[in-house]
Formats: sequence, structure tokens, C-alpha cells
Amino acid sequence: MINSYLFPNKYKKWGWFIFIPTCILGFFTVATDYAPEFLNTKVFAIYVDQIMGETKAFSVISNNILNEILGILIIISGILVGFSREQNEDELIAKIRLDSLVWATYLNYAILLLAFVFLYDITFLWVMILNMFTLLLFFIIRFNWQVNKLSKSLAND
Repeated sequence: MINSYLFPNKYKKWGWFIFIPTCILGFFTVATDYAPEFLNTKVFAIYVDQIMGETKAFSVISNNILNEILGILIIISGILVGFSREQNEDELIAKIRLDSLVWATYLNYAILLLAFVFLYDITFLWVMILNMFTLLLFFIIRFNWQVNKLSKSLAND
């Protein structure tokens, strides 16, 4: 069965090559509030509502773009990892892919529901920010775990 929405298999390697170091740098950036000076630049903003500042619409602002670069790279590389065809893509792999996506969605929204009930203020905001990436991360982890488990069981037979 050919799924036209999947990328060719060769993109999976490129995805992993970008995804792993970008995730590590992303976690480091969040943990240490790392923001290198050379990435401070002026960017176009559609709307900015600063906490202790002014509100601007359609203006140019000063910003460190490291978070934007990392977010874009994590999303693009995660999509390449998660939605690239396997070497032997068949109906069973397609079922594992669908099951993993459903499982990741349930887990992602369960965490979000718990955050709505138990977390507040800046902590809730951090969970919401990280929640942008967790669906893709949960999917990648579960899908690869299930495919690896299938490969091991086929090798044992």
C-alpha cells in the first residue's frame, strides 16, 4: 500500500540528523535561558503584547531568534522522522503508524488536561509552550518503539 502523504525513506536520516541535536540544544536553551548575542536581530512582528511594555501591531521589533530557529527545526525534522516511509512500508507498519499517532494524541491531551487542573501562571504557560512539540515527540517514540519491537519479534521467528 502506497501512502502518498509519506516522505521518501531517505528523509528519515536527515530528520534524525537534525532532530536529535536540535532537541538537545532546545532543552539546554530552556534550562539555562541561553540566548547568544549574535542572534539578536530586528524581526517583523504581526502583533506583540509585551508584559511590562507596549502593544504593537505590524511593526519591527528587536528579538533573539534562537527559540524560533530551534522550534522550526524541531518541527520540520520531527515531521521528517515521523512521516518518512519505512524501508519496508506495508499495511502493518501503516497500522502501527496510525495507532501510534492516536496513542500520542491521547497522551498529549491527557497531560494537557492535567495541566489545566493542576498548573497555573508561568508553569502552565511553559507546559503549553512545550506541548507544541510533545505530540510529535510522543508519536516518534512510540512508533519507533513499536517498529523495533516488531522487527525483534520477526527476527525471533
